[in-house]
Order: sequence, then structure tokens, then C-alpha cells
Amino acid sequence: MSEPLEIADHGLIGDLRTCALVGVDGTIDWFCPSRFDAPSVFGAILDEERGGSWKLAPAGGVTRTHQFYYPDTAVLITRFLTADGVAEVHDFMPVPDAADTSHRQRLVRQVRGVRGTVRMRMRLDARPDYARQTCRAERRSEGVLLTGDGARMGLAASADLDVTDGTVGADVELSTGDTAVFILEMLGPDDDVTSAAVGTTDDLLKVTTAFWRRWLAQSTYAGRWREAVHRSAITLKLLTHEPSGAIVAAPTTSLPAPIGGSRNWDYRYVWIRDAGFSTYALLRLGFISEAREFIRWLSERLGQRDCASDGRLGPLRVLYDIDGNLPDEVELPHLRGYRDSAPVRVGNAAAGQLQLDIYGEIIDSVYLFNKHGPGISHDAWQDITAVVNWVAENWDSPDAGMWEVRDDDRPYTTSRLMCWVAIERTIRIARARGLPGDIVSWSKARDDIYDRIMTKSWNADINAFTRVEGGSDLDAGVLLMPMLKFLSPADPRFLSTLDAVERHLVTDSLVFRYEPGTDNLDGDEGTFSICSFWYVEALTRAGRLEDARLALEKMFTYANHVGLYAEQVSATGEQVGNFPQAFTHLALISAATNLDRALAGTDGGTP
Repeated sequence: MSEPLEIADHGLIGDLRTCALVGVDGTIDWFCPSRFDAPSVFGAILDEERGGSWKLAPAGGVTRTHQFYYPDTAVLITRFLTADGVAEVHDFMPVPDAADTSHRQRLVRQVRGVRGTVRMRMRLDARPDYARQTCRAERRSEGVLLTGDGARMGLAASADLDVTDGTVGADVELSTGDTAVFILEMLGPDDDVTSAAVGTTDDLLKVTTAFWRRWLAQSTYAGRWREAVHRSAITLKLLTHEPSGAIVAAPTTSLPAPIGGSRNWDYRYVWIRDAGFSTYALLRLGFISEAREFIRWLSERLGQRDCASDGRLGPLRVLYDIDGNLPDEVELPHLRGYRDSAPVRVGNAAAGQLQLDIYGEIIDSVYLFNKHGPGISHDAWQDITAVVNWVAENWDSPDAGMWEVRDDDRPYTTSRLMCWVAIERTIRIARARGLPGDIVSWSKARDDIYDRIMTKSWNADINAFTRVEGGSDLDAGVLLMPMLKFLSPADPRFLSTLDAVERHLVTDSLVFRYEPGTDNLDGDEGTFSICSFWYVEALTRAGRLEDARLALEKMFTYANHVGLYAEQVSATGEQVGNFPQAFTHLALISAATNLDRALAGTDGGTP
């Protein structure tokens, strides 16, 4: 069996409901129909033999491949160069318009002959329910009906289709100017296969590219790194579930960090932290609608506040599924995992952790939306005040921290920092809008947190803020202090902390989230890409603009061939972890926009 592609050897397509990964070899090896957190039908990235895939590539040898996007869109092109000619596969999921209430979910694969003659081979092997089932493939007058537990799909094509033991294949020879089309459509219980879309593929492509370019035209960013920033914006948009407004952390599960270890988590959910930061990034670029829809989704979670009986977990959970439910974590032992990195997990037990930092991230996003958007409602304010009252009473509880360390609740500095943000931003909203609230008690709690951080989390021996109160090891999360307005970037304590982070956590432009080997997990994890972009922002705010610019340019070299980032970069430069990661892309946007502003000689601070 051949070695699976590297994680970074993929592009991403989607329809604002779900996404698919397309490898540089022309294989769709990850796809969950209907929505991000649904069971996969193509999961070969987690088990090449059992997982299921949709292959489309030249039948003979390939001398070289190139993969790239149509400019300013989420339409992906994979170009194959062979000894006999050149062919391209154009992959996309049609998105005709925003808020498409009659949306039909399709994976469209259009093959074009570019030069010479190329024989293309297609093989579709769907394995529903995370490959716990096989598909039945039945011929119909207009294509092939694929059914299995929880899946009903129709494959239509401009070429003849063969059916063998549940798989569907085709061979087609293309000369210059020839095209072939394969469309996989998700069907309802009573729908049958239809080939109507095959003849309108060019129109579907045209309206989809128009949608993406029209959406991106709303961006207010016109800085030095437009291509990288806009690709990150499109990626965040692809991770948005348009019907609900939810923003997922990544479209994949169990892609390991590091390879061969067991740090394999399911990220296809709405992390309050990640989504809050995403809202900030989208607002920075002028995408008010996405921010408004997420705030609406968030308001529904705030409205269903669910404190545990002892109140320990607080009014919000760390993560939710798209519907606002809490996913259970289970393992799938029948799948080998990416390059034998087991276990494969679906669901995420972090939903049962206390992570106090989420309150700062989410209330900060509400504050920014209130400032730059149309403002929050009375009901939303009532929910916010109830949440911040709980934070003011519970901020000093030990928790799992920003990095979700399991079975090791401690007094993390970043948790205290974000509790300070939650209370401070609520006070700002109240004063700016004249809204009712217990500003006196909030102010006391805010000041108590500030004093606690400045005394208990400051280590005079190493001249730095530490990962936990009374500790001696470091955490890249403290780089957020000036961005969050907790400290001035010129404060000697911050500058000496930045120096300490550079000595202990930074390797070239790459940054570890905390000192390796301090989390009791197996394997040597890589550097965290979001921390690398936080480092760029910290350098920017400290006035080290040339250092910041060099670090940012270096980080761009770690993107994959189409500008996407996973969660981490390994010691050998490979991207590892779930892919692509919203957290990384939103941090890129923030770092680039703030450095642009600073280089232009204006204030680079957070709005």
C-alpha cells in the first residue's frame, strides 16, 4: 500500500455547510456529507485501505502535478502533466448565492484536456458512517444511486459508469479542449439520481466563482499581504455553517500532532474560543454579516445557559456541535489513523472541561461587534451580564487552561488574563451604551484579577510572566497581554517576558505554545502556528517592526502550496494536526493587518 499524502498536500473546497479535502493526486479523501460534523463517506486520510475515497487522475504515469485556486475563489484546480499531455480537474461545491434556502449539495469534478491526449481514470468508493458501512451501488437511468447507513447519493456523469462490488469507475480519454464531468449529489429519502446538472456545469462554475468574488469584494483589506490575508478569509468563510452562523475550528478529525502519537482530536465543532477570535478577524476585514450571524448563534447558547449542578463548569461550555449540543467522545478502532496514528476519535471530551479563558474571548467578540456592528440587543445584554457575574465570582478556580490539558486543572495565567478581559469589556460596553449593570463589583473583580496576575504570575527570578501562578515555565499565550490591553507593549515586564519567550519557546519564527515535555502527553509536539502569528503581533506592538516583518514572511513559507495551514509545524517543517485550522488563519489576518498599520505609521492597536 502506498504512503498516504502529507496532510499539507491537500486543497479545501466547500459549500458553507461542509468541506472536502482534495489531494494533489486528485483524490477526495475526506468528506462528511450534509454538514461538518456528520459521519464521513470518504475517510481515506484516516485509513487509506478502509476509509473510502473518490479518485480521479491520469491512468498512466504522472510527471508532475500542480494545484491552485481560481483567483479569489474556493474553486480548486489540480493540473496533471504526463508524457502524453496535460489535463486539469476543476473541483468545487456549488454556492450560487448567499442564504440559499433551496441548496442542493453537490461535489462537482470537471476534467479538461489542456494539451495532447490523456486517459483519465475515476474510481468512487464511498464508505458511510466513518467506514463502518459499505455502499450499495445501483444503476439508474441517469446515473448510479449510492445508498448506505445514513447516506443517499447520486452520481451522474458525462461518461459511461461501471459498477463493481459497490464501487463506481469510469475511463475517459481527453484531447485538447475535451471535457468530462462527474457530479456527486446528496439526495433526500425520496430523491432519485438526476443528470440535469451535468449539462449545466459551466453555469454552476460561473455562479460559484461569482459568489466567492462578490463575497471577497466586501473586504476592506488592501495591504501588503493581500493574497495571504484573503486566502485566510476564504478559509474562515469555508469553515462557516451558513444556515446556523456557527464557525467550526477545522473540517477534520484525528489528524495527529505529532504523527505516530495519540494527540488526535476531533475539531469539527464550534470552539467558543476559536469562533470568538474568528469573529474579530472577520470584523477587521469588514465582514459584518458573518460576525452578526455568529453573534446570533452565540446568543442562542447564552440563552440556554447550562450550569452544572455545582456550578463548576459555568454558564458556557468549551465547545458545541453546530446545533448547540455537547458531543460525546468515542474511538473508532476499525480505522488505523493517519499513518497509524491511533486512536481515531469522533466527538470531543473537552466539552466537559472548565476553561475560563473562553469567557474573555467570547465577550471580547461581543464588545467588538457592539462597537463596529449594529449593537447587541437587550436580551443579549441580559445574558452577558449573567455570564460576567458568574465570571466575577469564579475567576480564581483552577481550570484546564487555554490549551485544554486533560486531568490537570491548574491556575493558568491565560485563564486569569481572559477573565480580566471578560469583565473589562463588559464594563466598557455598559459605559459606552449606558446599560445597567453592577459596575462597582465588576470593577473590583477586574482589579483583583489584575493584582493577582501581577503578583502571582510574575516570576522575578526569570523576569517573566509564567504559565501558571507560582510557576517557572512559560506560555506563549502571555504574548496576548498588549493585544488585549492588559499591559502596554512598552511595559518593562512585557518586554522582558517577550525576551524570555524568545529564548525558550521560539525557534526561528516558529513558537511552541509552552515548553515541550510539560503536558504529560506522548510524542514531541510541534510548534503552534497561532503562537507564531501572536509572536509577530507582539514584535509589532513592541516596535520591532523589521523583526516582525521578517517573522511574518518566514511564517508565510510554512503555508502549503495553496496558502493553507494546519494546527502545528513539526520539527522537520511538516504541517501536522487538523487541517486547515481556523485558529491559525484568523491569527494570520490579525498579525498582517496590525503590522500593515504599524508599517504605515498609524496605531497598530486592537480596535
